[in-house]
Amino acid sequence: QVQLVESGGGLVQAGGSLRLSCAASGRTFSSYAMGWFRQAPGKEREFVGAISGSGGYRNYANSVKGRFTISRDNAKTTVYLQMNSLKPEDTAVYYCAAARGTWIKTVSYEYDYWGQGTQVTVSS
Repeated sequence: QVQLVESGGGLVQAGGSLRLSCAASGRTFSSYAMGWFRQAPGKEREFVGAISGSGGYRNYANSVKGRFTISRDNAKTTVYLQMNSLKPEDTAVYYCAAARGTWIKTVSYEYDYWGQGTQVTVSS
């Protein structure tokens, strides 16, 4: 069982930055691929980015490529999402998720564990 706790959300002006953190329980963190998803009001949950178990491979949604960076610290069992050049359309609840197996997954049903989410609001 893996428990995930996100933090770092908040209110920011367009063009600003935020860094989300997701702390994971468990001693086998590096055996899980990690992902970030987001869900805006009235919309389906969408993929934001993912990182392999080793941290050597990353994948991003086109909408955030070049602005967001996902990273992980396996010693601290934490995954991060650095968000720069934020836009109002980035406003959503952001969720981190863990998937068994080290390779990157980009669809929500491939993930086994989810955090509770953290709200990110970008004002124009």
